[in-house]
Amino acid sequence: MQDLAVDPDLDAGDDIHPLFRGAPSSTEFRKLRKRLVREVRAAIDSYSMAQPGERWLVCLSGGKDSYTLLAVLHELKWRGLLPVDLLACNLDQGQPGFPATVLPEFLTHRQVAHRIEYRDTYSVVVDKIAPGGTMCSLCSRLRRGNLYRIAREEGCSAVVLGHHRDDMLETFFMNLFHGGRLATMPPKLLNEDGDLNVLRPLAFVAEADCERFARAMDYPIIPCDLCGSQEGLQRMQVKKLLDEWESRSPGRRQVMFRALMNVRPSHLLDPQLFDFADLAPASPRDPAVPVLREQ
Repeated sequence: MQDLAVDPDLDAGDDIHPLFRGAPSSTEFRKLRKRLVREVRAAIDSYSMAQPGERWLVCLSGGKDSYTLLAVLHELKWRGLLPVDLLACNLDQGQPGFPATVLPEFLTHRQVAHRIEYRDTYSVVVDKIAPGGTMCSLCSRLRRGNLYRIAREEGCSAVVLGHHRDDMLETFFMNLFHGGRLATMPPKLLNEDGDLNVLRPLAFVAEADCERFARAMDYPIIPCDLCGSQEGLQRMQVKKLLDEWESRSPGRRQVMFRALMNVRPSHLLDPQLFDFADLAPASPRDPAVPVLREQ
């Protein structure tokens, strides 16, 4: 794999992947596209996501994030910078009103290898969750189980998801405020069975950039609230809080995200993470030796 620290000339030549067909020619869009490619390459390199010859199942929901993920990964592969085979996959979960023809037509037209799978998990969720209850958790677990199955059937080594930087921050604060732990979505995770990686190459990408990209490309966005989103969900509350912080202090999200990459176990309180018991002075201090205070 080529050095991910080196930017390719994305403007060189006329050969672009069909996912970029009709892309705006404005300087602003070209800068956005290059930034997305650079950040995705950096995440893939930083977390050793790709090995030559692998096959990835790229999950496509029809939302702005998954469209952005699909396009950037295919751009990297098109440029010879991602030595893996890509298979796009949409799991139609049977939500009422889901436009079942949109994604197959889009993927066929854009010459993207894909698999469309129908599994009515929506009925299962409605049956198990009381009216007014939160559906997202169960729906997500059922979706993940089906995607793992499909990945195995297709000979894939990884399930690739469209979670971005903001999703990771929101999950961190969800766990902090409601779960009593410091944790978030990792960029790379080995599943419980140990046979599949779960990858998030958009880890360094801002949600706003995904929105700008998908809107500029005029991709056919399918809303994520087909089953009826509950505005009172804890995640929506956290998102609102982060939006307020960002509006008061632009750049706050990126500062907080960098903190997730700069963890100091010795300055936290988890005795399972750091051996506090082993901290002890080596020998009694000589009173004649001056003490150097910690700054």
